[in-house]
Amino acid sequence: MQKDTSSRASVLQHVSVNVRRLRHEADMSQAALAEKSGVSRRMLVAIEAGERNVSLATLDRLAEALDVAFSDLIQGPEERDPSRINELAWAGLHVGSQAVLLARASARRGVELWEFSLAPGEAYASQADPDGWSEQVYVIEGCLTVDLPDQTQQVQAGAFYMFASNRPHAYRNEGAVALRFVRTVVS
Repeated sequence: MQKDTSSRASVLQHVSVNVRRLRHEADMSQAALAEKSGVSRRMLVAIEAGERNVSLATLDRLAEALDVAFSDLIQGPEERDPSRINELAWAGLHVGSQAVLLARASARRGVELWEFSLAPGEAYASQADPDGWSEQVYVIEGCLTVDLPDQTQQVQAGAFYMFASNRPHAYRNEGAVALRFVRTVVS
């Protein structure tokens, strides 16, 4: 990760604060975390100071050593919903190359990844899943309408929505253009 843009700088600050906080919560010294993670103490000091570019592999090793999710390291401390991350985690050398961690969900049994296309006026109705299941949708093109028993949610292209799927729900395309979205079912 580079420190050249404000969004990337904020992620480095989040990583810095979170690594330090999580290390203290685990009652580990920098030397102990460095040994457990395989990350040099010098690198760890620089990460905690927010002065060091850090690779995704290094963050993975730190998360594993701290026994936390990768997203716990990059999520902003002010986030109220711990499942919604929406942080830039990687940017490539070329404009437009990036990876944004949108969300996370705990999975006890499995995760299904679906690509949906709905023509204008089309709908897909789903029965309630068992308790503890959830769904996440990310809209690629068009506008998705998610119908739940107690609310209706509009999700525009480039946005995502998560909900407990232990109740009947439906996906609709009320627009005049084709709708494409990715649906993840977490059990």
